[in-house]
Amino acid sequence: MQLTASPVKQLAIEHGISVLQPTSLKSEDIQQTLAELKADVMVVAAYGLILPAAVLSIPRFGCLNIHASLLPRWRGAAPIQRAILAGDAETGITIMQMDVGLDTGDMLIKYPCPISEKDNAQTLHDKLADIGAAGIVAALQRIESGDVHPQKQDDSVACYAAKLSKQEARIDWKRDVVELERGIRAYFPFPVAHTEFTGTPIKIWRAHIVKQDHAAPGMIVDVNKNEIIVACGCGALALEVLQKPGGKALPAAQFVQGFPLKVGDRFGDGEP
Repeated sequence: MQLTASPVKQLAIEHGISVLQPTSLKSEDIQQTLAELKADVMVVAAYGLILPAAVLSIPRFGCLNIHASLLPRWRGAAPIQRAILAGDAETGITIMQMDVGLDTGDMLIKYPCPISEKDNAQTLHDKLADIGAAGIVAALQRIESGDVHPQKQDDSVACYAAKLSKQEARIDWKRDVVELERGIRAYFPFPVAHTEFTGTPIKIWRAHIVKQDHAAPGMIVDVNKNEIIVACGCGALALEVLQKPGGKALPAAQFVQGFPLKVGDRFGDGEP
């Protein structure tokens, strides 16, 4: 619970490089400070805010964004999670020229990345981080050599990756098991898919799909040494790793030792 400098800031301090951390880029003072740097280009990664037009025009070659999707698909705050939720077979990195819109600028380079059936938001983020790091270096080299061919985005096929909320990560056991399994992967490590058991919130860290005869959604149909199998609206989820409030995330076998779950019990709100 202590404020800690990011790895980027730590490295900058070690090498005597000044670090600016303005809460906003709208003030004339910070814009003047940026202008005094006389930068050729600015690179943005996971900044989360739209840069003012006055800032975009400061560098000689403008501002580049390392965006975690194959634009124009998944513009916005949560492209990695939305791609998993939608069941996309691939995503990627787009190095784009920023403009005043929300991820609407011209595309410079695109690098595809397959999404595996095991990927969650964390593993996919890590893959894309490596691709993005190499991609921005390639883009800067192209700019330096003049080998840049910007492409306009097709706005007609664009879709929006809305910011995540804790409420949407609440499991509705009446839904199809495919959708729920994607959600568990997409919401890890934040905000983490969750449900309730007799009023106690339970987080689900990992699960997989299993075949199961029809049972009431949310009902526990089996508890074994590896998993807790729960019926969904269609199909069933085998819960592998769970967490109760104040506790650690535990494999299902350890979780049931300290939590009273049994076949016939129900997760969720208890509705029939």
